[in-house]
Amino acid sequence: MVDVTKELRRAVDSGKVVFGFKQAKKEVLKGSAQLIVISSSGERYRREAIEHLCKSQGIPFQAVAADSMQLGSVCGKPFPISFACVEKPGKSKILDAVKQQKQSK
Repeated sequence: MVDVTKELRRAVDSGKVVFGFKQAKKEVLKGSAQLIVISSSGERYRREAIEHLCKSQGIPFQAVAADSMQLGSVCGKPFPISFACVEKPGKSKILDAVKQQKQSK
């Protein structure tokens, strides 16, 4: 099974990923988001708002066990990240990893 956090790092390095609630929301509304990754410590009302938008737009989202500091570290950033929006996965297999996790549940 492919690890979503490792594939997110690969997407950050080789594709296009934006960070933060406002950017994620904007990309979901534009329809350019392919996946939203949500940390475990994201604020509840923001997490619910993004999940609702994703469901209405048909965009997959994945909550991960990592808190925002850990997600920031995974992405190679020196700051906390609660929301990461994958626009272009690059060389990563993150979209496949999320599909595998959804199917195994």
